[in-house]
Amino acid sequence: MDAQSYSTALADLRTVRDQIKKTRAALAKQEADRDKLIIQLASYAKAKAERVAQAAGLGMADVVALAPALAPDSLATHDTPQPSTAEPSTAQATPVAAPPPPQQVAAAPVMTAAARPAPAEPEAPQVPAAAQASRDLPSIPAGSSGDAWLTATPGLASTRPNFTQQARSTVFLDTITGILVHRNQTHHLDLADRSAADILTAVFRTVPDGVERIYITAGDPWHRDADRYPYLRDAVAAWLNAPIPGWRTDTGRGRDRMAGHFVHARNPVGRYQRDNSDHHVEIRSVGEWFDVDGDAPHIVRDAFVLLWQALRRHWSDAVLMGSPSQTGRDLWTRTIPTRGQHAEGFPVLSEELRGLLHATAGQGRNELITPPRVPEQLPQLVEYDRTFAYAKHTWKSPVGTPRRITAHTFAAWSEKEQMRALYGCGHWHVRVTVPDGWNHVGLLPAPAPGDRAWHYPAEPGTTFTTWAGGPEIHTALTNPIQPWKIEILDGILWEDGKPLDDWAKKLKETWTNLSAQAHFQGDAQQARAAHLASRAVRAILLYGIGSFAQRPRMVTGTTPRPLERDVPPDAEIIGFDDELITWQKPTGFARDPNAHPEWAAAIWSGARAALLTQRHRDDNTYAGALHTPPGTVVAFRTDALYLTQPHDWPYHHQPGDYLLRGHLTGPVTAPTTEEELLTLRDTGRAALTAEKEA
Repeated sequence: MDAQSYSTALADLRTVRDQIKKTRAALAKQEADRDKLIIQLASYAKAKAERVAQAAGLGMADVVALAPALAPDSLATHDTPQPSTAEPSTAQATPVAAPPPPQQVAAAPVMTAAARPAPAEPEAPQVPAAAQASRDLPSIPAGSSGDAWLTATPGLASTRPNFTQQARSTVFLDTITGILVHRNQTHHLDLADRSAADILTAVFRTVPDGVERIYITAGDPWHRDADRYPYLRDAVAAWLNAPIPGWRTDTGRGRDRMAGHFVHARNPVGRYQRDNSDHHVEIRSVGEWFDVDGDAPHIVRDAFVLLWQALRRHWSDAVLMGSPSQTGRDLWTRTIPTRGQHAEGFPVLSEELRGLLHATAGQGRNELITPPRVPEQLPQLVEYDRTFAYAKHTWKSPVGTPRRITAHTFAAWSEKEQMRALYGCGHWHVRVTVPDGWNHVGLLPAPAPGDRAWHYPAEPGTTFTTWAGGPEIHTALTNPIQPWKIEILDGILWEDGKPLDDWAKKLKETWTNLSAQAHFQGDAQQARAAHLASRAVRAILLYGIGSFAQRPRMVTGTTPRPLERDVPPDAEIIGFDDELITWQKPTGFARDPNAHPEWAAAIWSGARAALLTQRHRDDNTYAGALHTPPGTVVAFRTDALYLTQPHDWPYHHQPGDYLLRGHLTGPVTAPTTEEELLTLRDTGRAALTAEKEA
């Protein structure tokens, strides 16, 4: 680029900037007009929140937040609406009395028990605004009604399958170049404007009708009209739902029945079926399995072949399904014992208890710590990433139906019994007080405003009520700096077991073997394929664990614009054009025999605790955020730490080890948004790579 081109591009950039500002201003005005109309409609005595939400294209909770008079009767006992209509009804809390003033923090681990349900938060000056405005978390009802939650769902348990999964004929397509790889053959397709219709037409003009899965390796064709829509999901929904002559939306079949399209901003799934035929086909993104970096389709194909071969060494009937989460759960079911204690399967918790875990057990810790808690100019920015982190925490998991540990029961135990329980497989309702003099990061998650949002209070004297897993509670009580005050309000305690241990060990061995192939393989393309395959194993375990959580299901559908009144009253409109309205609605929990949110919750809790402190027995040392000086932790991001100085933590290529991923020398302006953090992360990784290659 020469100087003239540079000046022209700058002028064009300013024009685009001004257009964006005008568009945002126009959008803000339209949203304000919409909100005024909603408030105006609320003055009508017979106005219904679901009808207003449908007309506005908003969720019902958003409408009620604007016009509280529209709140349905089931929410009338609350001062503010629940943050999402997708939450199960069992996850609604009941207001109770305020707690007594916090007691003095002791110098040793402090555990007390309260006989009352979880109280409301005190409006003390030291409590951060975010904590005061936080959403309520559910609690277990007192008495027999609450005890009934701790029973298994009748007739529902995870058992070993008595069938073999059928492999799907698969092709790999680069929609930028038009290169299609089918088995050992390579074809060049004309994809026209890359619509789903063009892709299906071109693929089945070239390869046999038996193809059932099309992986897109590059091009993201569902984003082709993204500039026409305010959100990527709208563009994706329009791409998936565009009419295709000779095809209709798949309604599902077989044991792995999956009906309808899956609308996702980055990795959607299009499911289609030929008219008057039982031929089914999926269009999926390979990004579900691993990130590609310009890799040709044949390298991606080789990665899947290597993955399948590696898994077959541990599972003779292993089949790669459409997604890593489906594959992970299918492989796990094939490790369920046929003899012994769990030969009859692992029982599924009651829907009420699954709803409680869904509402109170968060996943990864994502927190950005900004000035003045860190310097405005960071001396460095160092990224440590826990390798294959979740695999470190699968050795022990809760099994069977739990028992309830009330505050009274917990208080009656000896200190040894209390610590043993907190170190076991449990989920605890607690009142937490940050000790005086605390000057490091927060240790326990507290509910923040927003659906399933969490923050980590660290201000001395702050008191909050939350749910947390045993590993985090144990860390808060025994951390190397100063014990926190934990008051047990209620709890759920399972027996310790190893339902995931065999599955995880096999996946870890597979990952180790593929990683070694990637390192020692002499052929660059095969080394790259092995690396991608090792990343796919990570995805199988990571998303397999996530699939155990079994969130309440969302169904996506479309309705012609002239039939707008037929949109389900509890649906949220997520997109529309001149012909169709696209909507989604929650359908509650499916009757899934492999739903085990207690396993996912235990692993996530252990991973969050290990970000704070993790012992390396062989090296007789510790790693984690609490083993850094105060004010040097910049961010947590699921299984990564961002610090202002490097640390000599041991790394042995084992799951859970802290790997140095990026190093950016300073001074570095402290990030204040996630986008700024990710930009610095990418720059730091590139800098470290360049330093190693120099």
